[in-house]
Amino acid sequence: MANQMDYEMIEKRAKAGNFAVKALIYALLAVWGIVVLFPFYWMILTSLKSYSAYSSEFVPQLYTLAPTLENYQDAFTAVPLGSYFINTLIFTVATTAIMLFVTVLAAFAFARLDFPGKDIAFVVFLSLMMIPNELVVITNFVTITNLDMRNTFVGLILPSVTSVFYIYLLRENFAQIPDELYYAAKVDATSDLKYLFKVMIPICRPTLITITILKVIECWNSYVWPRLITDDQAYFLVSNGIQEIRENGFGRENIPAMMAAVVVISVPLIVLFLVFHKKIMAGVARGGMKG
Repeated sequence: MANQMDYEMIEKRAKAGNFAVKALIYALLAVWGIVVLFPFYWMILTSLKSYSAYSSEFVPQLYTLAPTLENYQDAFTAVPLGSYFINTLIFTVATTAIMLFVTVLAAFAFARLDFPGKDIAFVVFLSLMMIPNELVVITNFVTITNLDMRNTFVGLILPSVTSVFYIYLLRENFAQIPDELYYAAKVDATSDLKYLFKVMIPICRPTLITITILKVIECWNSYVWPRLITDDQAYFLVSNGIQEIRENGFGRENIPAMMAAVVVISVPLIVLFLVFHKKIMAGVARGGMKG
């Protein structure tokens, strides 16, 4: 009887300890969630404040009693933000499509094809990741300028059509597919390209979706390169528009209108992530698996 009571007491203490640990974990997660989400809250809040109300705040307020949508109207009237949206959409879709084509073929060649010096070539290829982005930007700028491709969509798109990291990630996924499938396909007289599109791509679809979404986000948020390579408003992207709105504040920075533009621009990416977040997690998890 005493042993049973001791066991029940130990079990209760263990449950209490587990509850305390879980409570602490959830509390820390809640705090971290607030820290992560606060910039989004501040962005939306600022976009709902009038320019005069925002400028008159000596101490930033965490709420507003007079929300307004005027900033969203200003975001589309101060600059041709709609045209910048279309330019960004063209740039994003074209860059992502070309990048996927290049990445899939390169990853397939490194994962499945046999040719002299493949391993050495792959190591050299990976070593390109060690080159600072600033050096790549300078080189790309000089090259595009010498080719007279400034203020063109080709000049915007061309430097972003490949990625060493995405090729490496997809190559690792392709390498996990059993060789027996490839040999069986060759017995059936299946060409390499048909095997790629009928077998390898469907198996690695989560990783391809992950790469696509990450590339879309990268292109949509591109700032430095468009600012360098374009000075013609006809080729400006949304990042250029945000900077224009920021500088169009009647002699001061129009932060509320800029925040309104950022909210509008962020909505497609947030929706994209919410729709495909499970695919992204599956693709990243598959990229870290072996066998």
